[in-house]
Amino acid sequence: MNAKVTGSDGQWDHPYELQPGQTQSHELSQSRVWVTLLDTEWQVRSEASPQEDDRDIWSQAIGPVDHSDEVKPQRFIHPGPGDSVTYLPALANLPTVIRPYQPLTIPPKGECTVYVGTVTWLRILVGDKRHELIELPLTEPARTWVGPSTMDGEVCYTAPSYARLVLDLVPKKPWRAITPVRICNQRAEPFLLERFSLPTTLLSLHQNEEGVLWTPQVTVVCETDLSAARLKVDTTLIAAAGNCQLLSGPREKSERAGVVRAFDRIFG
Repeated sequence: MNAKVTGSDGQWDHPYELQPGQTQSHELSQSRVWVTLLDTEWQVRSEASPQEDDRDIWSQAIGPVDHSDEVKPQRFIHPGPGDSVTYLPALANLPTVIRPYQPLTIPPKGECTVYVGTVTWLRILVGDKRHELIELPLTEPARTWVGPSTMDGEVCYTAPSYARLVLDLVPKKPWRAITPVRICNQRAEPFLLERFSLPTTLLSLHQNEEGVLWTPQVTVVCETDLSAARLKVDTTLIAAAGNCQLLSGPREKSERAGVVRAFDRIFG
């Protein structure tokens, strides 16, 4: 059984009503965020949390301003109509490099499924038409380079947690999304899995009744050369995800759902 996310009073896809002069404060992941409504504008402030560890719950409160004057606002003209603010999660805008807890050897013609937890970004939408003001990373994303050389490759983020063979070992927090990754080694020799690049821009985000975020399963097939692995994104979620609702679509739209694509940098 999946662990239930509890103690969180912040909610995804829920309209919060503010009155002019009110501020909604949030503490989640490694961030503190303040959203203020004034007569003609919205203001957003954010800063890294002073605590070192990633917290477990999403705290929110609406009331008077409680931030330091040193935290400068980003200002947005009120798009109207409506004075509600809604929050949606979004996966990273770059691929994310994942590492297993320890390197895994997949035998010839064998396969395994690992479960990946990635931190989402925070989208802030206001008004009846849900106009997006801004998108904020909830942790300072570390970057790395994936490619055969310094000239041939791409910049990626690095996941803050390890891929796990056991789903229950993946940390379940309101701002982390779980992706099952099935890796099929169809080659005649063993394959040592040390890291891989997850194409987060191709994945949609869903939330189950326990508040856990999920994406569809990704299948990676290695037939010959690791530089030409094929990737497929499922059109449905695995059974372990439970009953889910769609929160955010993928950043990149495919021509057809579940399309199989060849990637030359999945394994670096």
